Amino acid sequence: MLQEGRRGKAMDRVVVDEILPYLPVRLRSAIEVIPAELLARIHEIRLRRGRPVMLVAGDEEVFVSSRGGVASGPEEGYVLGDQEALVTIQLMVGSSLYTYEDEIRQGYVTLRGGHRVGIVGRAVLENGAVKVIKDISGFCIRISREVLGAADAVMPHLVKSHNRLFHTLIISPPRCGKTTLLRDVARQAGDGVPFLGLAGLRVGIVDERSEIAACHGGMPQNTVGLRTDVLDACPKAAGMIMLVRSMSPDLVVTDEIGREEDAVAVREVMNAGVSIVATAHGESLEDVARRPALRCLFEAQMFERVVTLSSADGPGTLEGVVEPKTGKTLVARAPRMSR
Repeated sequence: MLQEGRRGKAMDRVVVDEILPYLPVRLRSAIEVIPAELLARIHEIRLRRGRPVMLVAGDEEVFVSSRGGVASGPEEGYVLGDQEALVTIQLMVGSSLYTYEDEIRQGYVTLRGGHRVGIVGRAVLENGAVKVIKDISGFCIRISREVLGAADAVMPHLVKSHNRLFHTLIISPPRCGKTTLLRDVARQAGDGVPFLGLAGLRVGIVDERSEIAACHGGMPQNTVGLRTDVLDACPKAAGMIMLVRSMSPDLVVTDEIGREEDAVAVREVMNAGVSIVATAHGESLEDVARRPALRCLFEAQMFERVVTLSSADGPGTLEGVVEPKTGKTLVARAPRMSR
């Protein structure tokens, strides 16, 4: 049975309908004939100028054949040409590079449907900061896979009262599902969870790199909740304070805190009486708590819940939910999120 996307569409059709229109015609045709079962499993398409096009499905890497379908190896692969790279970026930005200038400067573009494209090339600097990326040489197309219900196992332990969540930090190494979990926490909080006694909360998301809500033209492409407001492409430290001052949220959600200014903003949000759920890269609670920029938050016992994920049983493996103040484990390892 083929995997389904968030709107009940088979994932192979998501790739064909929502990703392939942004690719050059010949490459599009070569990928279209790949078996549906494989298309449904891919989560990245890697395009590099002058090198074979690669599809990534879990830990498996396959090359697209220059004749269409799957190649037996890189020597038979479809090599992306210079003109095709130019056509690809033009299709992705609708022939309006200026409109996407800020996103491209940060190394990504978000497509309709919430699919995110990483971009590399030659960085042009101005006053020590990246002004623009030119001579684009590579794309990493990440297929958006919302997992509605990803937070089901943890939500009972995050609800503090009918209108509050515990201050929560979600920790995991890269590509272990922390943003997927964070997004579903925001969705459930924004919609409300009646059986847990949680009323719908006013949620504010600071989406610095457009990975949580995946806004396209200012509109969230992912399901983030009925009462959720999104501040897109805004630095998280400034964005958290902006939301508290302008949108009176009950809950602030943000991804990948790690700098001193992030820690200062987190404290200000908490001190304003607003709940916060955030993520951080790390292998464990101990690993993150040792970092100088975040140590103050743990020494002051600011976080009331810590959720740890891994890929031990596949991406999204829930290693546990801990109450840092007491060291009590509320949830031990649980099955991974369905994908």
